[in-house]
Amino acid sequence: MNCFAITALNTIKIRSDKDGERLDVFIADSLPDITRSAAQRLIEAGNVTIGGEPVRKNRRTSHGEVYTVTPETPDESEAAPQDIPLDVVFEDGDVIVVNKPRGMVVHPAPGHPDMTLVNALLSHCRGSLSGVGGTKRPGIVHRIDKDTSGLVIAAKNDRAHTALAAQLSSRTMKREYDTIIRGSPKNDHGTIDAPIGRHPRDRKRQAVTQEGSRPAVTHYEVLAGYEGYTHVRCRLETGRTHQIRVHMAFIGHPVLGDAIYGHKKAEFGLSGQCLHAIKLRFTHPSTNEPMEIETELPQYFKDVLTMLQNRTR
Repeated sequence: MNCFAITALNTIKIRSDKDGERLDVFIADSLPDITRSAAQRLIEAGNVTIGGEPVRKNRRTSHGEVYTVTPETPDESEAAPQDIPLDVVFEDGDVIVVNKPRGMVVHPAPGHPDMTLVNALLSHCRGSLSGVGGTKRPGIVHRIDKDTSGLVIAAKNDRAHTALAAQLSSRTMKREYDTIIRGSPKNDHGTIDAPIGRHPRDRKRQAVTQEGSRPAVTHYEVLAGYEGYTHVRCRLETGRTHQIRVHMAFIGHPVLGDAIYGHKKAEFGLSGQCLHAIKLRFTHPSTNEPMEIETELPQYFKDVLTMLQNRTR
């Protein structure tokens, strides 16, 4: 999700415990998809109003006030096709499912203007992607992190995109991930039901928190145990930013290789988190047939498992 802008109108009411707070701070805390600097830009641009009137930059909140926050006008510079190899797992006239390699960003964003999955899809599909996501995110129904590998589904037309997005919203689209975590959970399977929002002190991170958060549920199952580490299958019920990484760290078992939520020191030659989107279930938007797509573990993941097996013997 773009942390530099909001994409829908929001109405927020000042609670008594937020009386007298800086308005930009309150907006950033209340809307998990927006930074404080973005809140300041919205105020300066007149996108934050009360009673239909734009507010001043130095305004402080007052209990009971209701503010309306409208989106910024996005930068819609068009992503360009780039001939980048893709591992296509499934494709027809409506959808394409790709096995994304780790290190590839899903769509253009600040710091990553090209060489993304979107650039590759535009070339492969010859521009035949839905326009629902805008010119920078054509076809993109959901995302995975840059250093997370695995299955990503994209839509080739607006009808398919709308249908798939509805499945994602209603939680009927199922996504499963394999990961290696540090330590061993107390139970071989379980559910982590803990809301996720922006970290209260580090705006670049997410955290389990009650403030400005959204519900987040992850189901997990132990696949194999090793000396100091565990191979786990996770099933997402919700899809919050960094959800598996945050939830695993929350229960004391951070994802191996995750320098943001786990250990800073690199292990087993990893340059990012050991996390792979391995299975995807959805209903085909045209045929209504149930689809289940699964991919193998990537080589980097297999290499870590081999090293763990060798040290456990």
